[in-house]
Amino acid sequence: MKNLALLQRGVAAASRFAVGIAFFALIVVVTLQIATRTFGLPSPVWTEELSRYLLLYMTAFGIGLSLMTGELVNVDLLQETVSEARAWWMRLIAAICTAALGAVMIWPAWKFTTIGAFQRSPSLRWPMDIIHASVLVLSVLLFLFALLRVIGMIAGTDDGRPHLAEEA
Repeated sequence: MKNLALLQRGVAAASRFAVGIAFFALIVVVTLQIATRTFGLPSPVWTEELSRYLLLYMTAFGIGLSLMTGELVNVDLLQETVSEARAWWMRLIAAICTAALGAVMIWPAWKFTTIGAFQRSPSLRWPMDIIHASVLVLSVLLFLFALLRVIGMIAGTDDGRPHLAEEA
């Protein structure tokens, strides 16, 4: 079970790092856009496109972290009215369903990504499979984080409750 906690922390740290890199790049791109417009210079056409793609990847890398912290979707009103044992089962079923959703999304996301190999982005001229891969990353990370929660709950190392960012 120590390996499970280590894996969870490692995946969370990697996701935080990736979100941070994407966010930093977004700040640079938007700053460039603002600076050029402020000084009356022509704004690079590719900045708007790149900012959209960076937002996609920020979401993809952050989905698991949001699940961990309860910021993705966390409706606990009903769980607070039932016994702790029932609430635990409700959280387990929700985690299983979330893992199943992530797993079901992986194959279509893979197909969607491969379709993008035949297309290029309008202004950056990047292969669209790089952009479409954000959906695949999101699906895999959603599955992985939810599966780790299910395993942790069954192993008794996780109660399935959201963990605040400081605890994660």
